[in-house]
Amino acid sequence: MSSGKAGSPWFNGKMEEEEEPVRIPITDELDLHTFRPNEVGDLLVDYLEECQKLGILNVRVIHGKGTGTLRTGVHAALSRMKMVESFAWPAGERSGGWGATWVRLKG
Repeated sequence: MSSGKAGSPWFNGKMEEEEEPVRIPITDELDLHTFRPNEVGDLLVDYLEECQKLGILNVRVIHGKGTGTLRTGVHAALSRMKMVESFAWPAGERSGGWGATWVRLKG
């Protein structure tokens, strides 16, 4: 019987199972609350590329208010993306205010 502990013949060196990729629907809104900060960079690029392919050119990215760390990272990434025409923060009272950014993609 496996004890699963280090030193056990059954221990595979991994303490956690690898997670399957998360599939999310492509809409005009990307809520980053459910993702870890280290996942956001690639996710943002991939998501916005898919939006652009589908003709979704105005996307609201929800990064939350918090300390601003995630927002700063999102804005830095958006500034480097050639597909981004512009972005605006805060998003407006009814669109998430300080916790969201509107992104305009090139058509």
